[in-house]
Amino acid sequence: MKEQLKAFIFSELIYHEDPSVFGDDDDLLEAGLDSMGIMRLIMFAEKEFGVILPDTEIEPDNVQSLNALENWIKQAPQNA
Repeated sequence: MKEQLKAFIFSELIYHEDPSVFGDDDDLLEAGLDSMGIMRLIMFAEKEFGVILPDTEIEPDNVQSLNALENWIKQAPQNA
């Protein structure tokens, strides 16, 4: 899951010279993930992993790092 998220983020949302050096706890917001990117990321995750990520849970703590994203997705309800 984390590798799929990372591949999407660095191919579609954030430019980074060498994404392989970007750690799982590094700050995605500081790296350039903006509000439009967050929305695209949420749509990707919902489609790719079959979950529902409620708007009420969109907060920096849930999208700040790859680890935070993975934890949020794993706790999300499955799409029926």
